[in-house]
Amino acid sequence: MTEIPNLVELPLFISEEISCSPLRTVTINKTETLKECLFTIVTDHVASYGVNLYQSYGFSGQYSHEFDGDEQFYVDLERKETVWQLPVLSQFSFDAQFALTNIAVGKQNLNYLMKQSNSTAATNEVPEVTVFSKSPVTLGHPNTLICLVDNIFPPVVNITWLSNGHSVTEGVSETSFLSKSDHSFFKISYLTFLASADEIYDCKVEHWGLDEPLLKHWEPEIPAPMSELTETVVCALGLSVGLVGIVVGTVFIIRGLRSVGASRHQGPL
Repeated sequence: MTEIPNLVELPLFISEEISCSPLRTVTINKTETLKECLFTIVTDHVASYGVNLYQSYGFSGQYSHEFDGDEQFYVDLERKETVWQLPVLSQFSFDAQFALTNIAVGKQNLNYLMKQSNSTAATNEVPEVTVFSKSPVTLGHPNTLICLVDNIFPPVVNITWLSNGHSVTEGVSETSFLSKSDHSFFKISYLTFLASADEIYDCKVEHWGLDEPLLKHWEPEIPAPMSELTETVVCALGLSVGLVGIVVGTVFIIRGLRSVGASRHQGPL
């Protein structure tokens, strides 16, 4: 199993290719500031810390790694283990203890900053919600609904699924918070389901930026069945076209036979 070096060791190996992009600067007093940085590898691909945070709400945190904007893994802080997003990545390893240490440091820094700050509340952004199916919907076939919640800040959100107005828990999974270049976050929730004309779904999103829970509606787009009148008209048109074809064909056949008969009666000149 290949061991991934802790990110604190990266500058020792490729320091000339590491750049620090400031995420935000926190003013502690008139002379002291604390700058948070996003370290990236300056090549054709970008590797980053992903979302590594600790917040006072619920005293929760998250530690993850990203590559080219996709999450490679995150550390389950309760189970104290690394969770890889793709099975092929499980050949690598990452020491979860390193993440736990970072979270502990983040908690300590947060407590210090909370004591030194003026406790100004952060701006709650309004999240954007989109619901779509993973593949074209066919009745009676399994599929996956995707609820994309974008523009999340702060990173506290509750995403649930409803089927015909009732809560659904089976077949539900979701990503951790994923980072964006504007320092907001997005999250994706998945629901596996069997497509049915009788089932309609809603993705319910609760966030501080919303005055009330947001319901994003989705139902399968199924062509409406033809009425009896429409079916009768279509059948009549089809029958008419068929009869016209038979009549026209018969006329051409008769004309052809007459032409052949006339040429035979004339004989050679």
